[in-house]
Order: sequence, then structure tokens, then C-alpha cells
Amino acid sequence: MMTRSSNYISKHTKQRRTGYAWLAAIAVFAGLLQVSAARATAGFALDDYAGKVVLIDFWASWCGPCRQSFPWMNAMQTKYSDDGLVIVAVNVDNDLAAANQFLNDFPAEFQVHFDDDKLLARRYEVVAMPSSFLIGRDGQVVEKHMGFKVLKQDEYEAAIRTALDLEN
Repeated sequence: MMTRSSNYISKHTKQRRTGYAWLAAIAVFAGLLQVSAARATAGFALDDYAGKVVLIDFWASWCGPCRQSFPWMNAMQTKYSDDGLVIVAVNVDNDLAAANQFLNDFPAEFQVHFDDDKLLARRYEVVAMPSSFLIGRDGQVVEKHMGFKVLKQDEYEAAIRTALDLEN
């Protein structure tokens, strides 16, 4: 026979277990977000890269050419980071989950910044995906291009080499 006291305890034990299950689910989800967020910079300020050549690339998860540009940017980051190249990919998605899925499918070996409020995209007057801006060591835009064309990869790399003062 269950007394009122044991019924109360049983009811609250179930509620507590349910609460713990929710907490566990939230902790797992937070862990997944933390992994994705670890790839992202806390904020972006061009001044932080004074004296470096910076490639700022605006991208979105739905962008087809971005799927081709990420492997190329990984290669450029690896090849020229010791020469002073920094690549920062700026995501403009409204759906963070879609952006994180893209990063799982196309891992970035460079910095990623989430432009939630679209301030950077507005500052650079981004109208197409991807849009890239090559910033020289003096902080000025050296070159910009909209889209990513595999056949122009050599041209893109030549512009990076020129900005880095390397022989072409």
C-alpha cells in the first residue's frame, strides 16, 4: 500500500529524474556547440592582424562555391601561414546549426567568425557568396572577388603571393 508520503516521494523522484535527463541532454548539446564554437574566433578586429596579410572570406552553408573554396583556403593557410597569411572565414548564416554542419562536412584549418548581426558583411558591402577580401600588411584592401572559380585558383594564389611580397 502506497501512502501519501511515498506517493509524493515517487512523484518527485520521477520529476527529478526527468530534470536530470534534460540536464544531460543540454550538457551533450552544449558540448557539441562548444566543439563548434572552439573553431570560431570570439570576435574579429582587423587591427589584431597588423602587419599580416589577411584573407577575409564571407561564406554561408547554402553556398555551393564555398564547398570548393574551403579546401583551397586550407591549402593556402598551410602553405603561407609562416609567411604571414591569416585566413578568416566569416559566416553569415541565420542558422547556426547549418553553419556548424557545413564546418563538419568541410573542416576549416583557419579561423572562423560568426557574423550574427551582419555588421562585417555590411562594412565590406558583401553582395555574393563567397566574397573574399585580401587585406595587405598595411590594412588596406589589395584585392576582392565575388564567387570562387576553380579555374582562377592560380590567380587568387598569385595575389596572395604578391601581398606577401613573395616571388610569383
